[in-house]
Amino acid sequence: MEESEFWDLVDAARETAEGDPEEQADVLVERLLQLDPESVLDFARHYESRYNRAYRWELWGAAWVLLDGASDDAFDFFRCWLIGQGRDVFEGAVHDPDALAELLGEFDEEIDGDGEELGYAADEAYEQLTGTVAPDLGIVPAPAEPEGEPVDFENERSLAERYPRLWDRFRG
Repeated sequence: MEESEFWDLVDAARETAEGDPEEQADVLVERLLQLDPESVLDFARHYESRYNRAYRWELWGAAWVLLDGASDDAFDFFRCWLIGQGRDVFEGAVHDPDALAELLGEFDEEIDGDGEELGYAADEAYEQLTGTVAPDLGIVPAPAEPEGEPVDFENERSLAERYPRLWDRFRG
């Protein structure tokens, strides 16, 4: 599976689900079930590599601002959600997390920012197709600590300075 096919699947599922992350995961499973098992594993590899790539302090800080706090689990689910927003939002956020202020449209803390179910879509589809658990993907796991410079989540002044556009839009 080419990278463009991966993003096309993500985008089509998000559009069909009208932005609801849980519904997007259901739609994605349905679409993955139309593929052969090896293609589902290819999708999972693309997904997992982006999930690991987003394990960055700078993105965790942006999630903290957007969600008014983000535990380890909440940041994991945020990274899933971020992938679900598509290539432009994902790449823009990885490059400049503060750019999420412009990259995101409406943002509802009750729905947005939590894409936990998206993280299981490929596994679920693979199991339905084969009756077995997906094998190891051969992807290098994320490091124990996020990449980049640590963020002081408890210091609002520091967060406002580090993420001025996000802070102004979502906390200002």
